[in-house]
Amino acid sequence: MTREFTVLHLFSGIGGAALGFQQAVEEYKGVVGRFRTLAGIDVDPEACADFEYITGAPAIQMDLFSRADYESFHGHEPPPGWQEVTAGDLLAATGWEHPDVVFLSPPCKGFSGLLPVEKSRSEKYQALNRLVVRGLSLVVEAYQDDLPAVIMLENVPRITSRGECLLRQVKHLLGKHGYAFHEGFHDCGELGGLGQHRKRYLLIARLEQKMTSFIYKPPVKRVKSIGEIIGPLPMPDDPRMGLLHRLPRLQWKTWVRLALIPAGGDWRYLDKIASVRYRLEYVPHNGAFRVGRWDEPATTITGSANVRGSNALAAIADPRLPHRDNRHPAVYQVVKWDEPGPCVTGTRFGSGAPAVGDPRIGCRPRNGTYKVQAWNQPSATVIGAGDIHAGAAAVADPRIPADDKRPDPPPVIIALDGTWHRPLTTLELAVLQGFPISLPNGQPLKLAGKSDARWRERIGNAVPPPAAKAIAEQILSALLVSEKGEWVLGYTGFWVHENIASVRTGKFFATEGLRGIFKSFCPDMISSHILSKQILYGQEGLKWPGKD
Repeated sequence: MTREFTVLHLFSGIGGAALGFQQAVEEYKGVVGRFRTLAGIDVDPEACADFEYITGAPAIQMDLFSRADYESFHGHEPPPGWQEVTAGDLLAATGWEHPDVVFLSPPCKGFSGLLPVEKSRSEKYQALNRLVVRGLSLVVEAYQDDLPAVIMLENVPRITSRGECLLRQVKHLLGKHGYAFHEGFHDCGELGGLGQHRKRYLLIARLEQKMTSFIYKPPVKRVKSIGEIIGPLPMPDDPRMGLLHRLPRLQWKTWVRLALIPAGGDWRYLDKIASVRYRLEYVPHNGAFRVGRWDEPATTITGSANVRGSNALAAIADPRLPHRDNRHPAVYQVVKWDEPGPCVTGTRFGSGAPAVGDPRIGCRPRNGTYKVQAWNQPSATVIGAGDIHAGAAAVADPRIPADDKRPDPPPVIIALDGTWHRPLTTLELAVLQGFPISLPNGQPLKLAGKSDARWRERIGNAVPPPAAKAIAEQILSALLVSEKGEWVLGYTGFWVHENIASVRTGKFFATEGLRGIFKSFCPDMISSHILSKQILYGQEGLKWPGKD
């Protein structure tokens, strides 16, 4: 027997969360549960096109700004015909179906630490931040006759400080409608077994009238290295992989800088070289021009992955030598081949570390192969197979490109560690985010439009599908158990349990009612403190009220 639950994705982006929810499957007492996507809602038409292509579910373009916030953010009045979205519009978007689950991932730019504090306080970004409350308000109004069993709000961790007042409004709204909730932080890399560390904030709320079961945390998985994730891919610029796998066109000086920076290092190593020619003319944030290690996890993939920037993965020390020409992000930071990558951001090749030290050379040619001939000496015999793989088809050309030229095809400069320090392709960023290279319908992964920068931005803003799947499996399990009017004891610690209230200190207190439930079923565990300290809470700072 199959039970289908429905989910609505607000601020859905390209559909990372939706894809993860659709992949989730759980079983309880012979009933198999799955999620069906009612719709994805986003203001970006290209993101909506991506959502439909990736998930196969409908996407509706909607601008959720109020009129006042639209004017504050854009600096002008809306165009003719623009109207505020109403609760009725939202209900119509889901075909008048009431979702069991709503997942909100509102814009994070105003909350992100990448935005200067003063700028984040401007009315423009305050208007953007207010979409957090606006989106939730529309949800509870649209579906007030049959509220969702679960509502989730995902964002960057700094929302707890820059958006503290907004979160207070969110919690008040949820509490008023009968929701128990928990807020906290998690690493998407650990939830989904990704090749990057990606810390996120999640508020997850359970409607107690519908959900009798607790919602447990997903089990923690091993964070993989960058090389484990992108190693199986063809080399950049392989035509089989499409435009997303193009290698960025960088200036010659940028390629040299990447080669000079050791894997795991960043722009600060340039100050140690003898020649001042390739030092930076400015002082960037730490992490700019970082070269990621192939055998370690990446830093967070963001929407602004660029070699010149910081925080995000943009370059990697790739041990696989072959090269192609392409355009994509890379931030003068070469990540090691066998380490996880930083968080995928995705804007342009200058705000993170989309480069890797690639060690994949993988051949033992005969003598003369790859021979580099002297510029001032006669050439060896010209043969029919005139390429570097077959003989002496290379020359030591003293005519070095100008620093501001962008060689095409890109050069392969082998660093001292024997790897190719290169930018990551857009496809590699998507794979580090957990997107598949081919979709369930057999089609290759591709995105709408023609801009690498826009592609990377949308990829970096996405919820990683494997992390979303891990979350969805826990939600499915709780929904299936609740339909039986039962509850189960998990082993990973609670996300949301009965009659739990969040307090500003971050501690959570169980009521006597919950304590009584566990005393009835597990008196020995209660008395030994195993349940309260290890199984029930799974983290420090949680305690029973009153005496232990």
